[in-house]
Amino acid sequence: MATAPPTPLRTTAGNLCLGSAPDSWGVWFPEDEHQVSYTRFLDELAQAGYEWLERGPYGYLPTDPQRLREELDARGLKVSGGTAFGALHRPEAWDDMLAHVRRVAALTQAAGAHHLVLIPPMYRDERTGAFTESPELTAEQWAGFGRAADRLGRLLLDEYDVRLVIHPHADSHIQTQPEIERLLNESDAAYTNLCLDTGHVAYGGGDNLDLIRRFGERVGYVHIKQMDPAVLAQVAAEDLSFGEAVRRGVCVSPPAGVPNPADVVAELARLDAELFVIVEQDLYPCAPEVPLPIAVSTREHLAGCGLTGTRRPALKG
Repeated sequence: MATAPPTPLRTTAGNLCLGSAPDSWGVWFPEDEHQVSYTRFLDELAQAGYEWLERGPYGYLPTDPQRLREELDARGLKVSGGTAFGALHRPEAWDDMLAHVRRVAALTQAAGAHHLVLIPPMYRDERTGAFTESPELTAEQWAGFGRAADRLGRLLLDEYDVRLVIHPHADSHIQTQPEIERLLNESDAAYTNLCLDTGHVAYGGGDNLDLIRRFGERVGYVHIKQMDPAVLAQVAAEDLSFGEAVRRGVCVSPPAGVPNPADVVAELARLDAELFVIVEQDLYPCAPEVPLPIAVSTREHLAGCGLTGTRRPALKG
């Protein structure tokens, strides 16, 4: 009697694929004396039970496609997307930004991935907390933001088959929910969509579940993390930089913190889309032995929320 073909692996939630990132190992920079080596990160990522990873800052993992593939294949790992910082509100910096994004996109494409997470630059220094530019965009800068995002998104899609997802970030110009909504309302879903970072949305006072319900079709990729409400209160009271907030432990492991990951997973599971959900817990700087146990306990907690699978999400459109 003929047997039925095996059912493809799916997440319990049905449409969500779990991964992690160097950020969860305390990695913020391509090189830094406080960070673990990339080989240790990859070894521990696999040891913790993850299959998918976002690459993190360009230059931390090998930038030679063949070498990167060999390192990943040796550990049974796959790439969900690439990461870049890019200033869409500075027309004068477009060429330099684009040159960097092209390098990230080319390596993303070579790794077989189809998402580029673009993080707006922070207006406060990550290490010192000093302001490097105004926290408010001018009307002129806002007027060109969505158009610049679409211009970049179209280029990435046409030339690299890579989809642009904009990542809200603390101490950046896309941080609060009104800023996120303005970006989405002033850009084209064909070229620009959202990397929903649940922790940074909470940091900016936003409502993750509301964003998923009202802008679900624009959620193209997810970072899942939680913030400590007590430290968020200190941020507001003392005007702390994000770097200082991280040093005080603003990023916490589930089930602590906000938002509740089970609520986020349940809401994402209702979307008519297949999504990477990448674990991030900002730990910079941290002792080398800290990340692995957190990575294991986080994966186990998310499995209890229904997020357990390994299958690559299909792309929309």
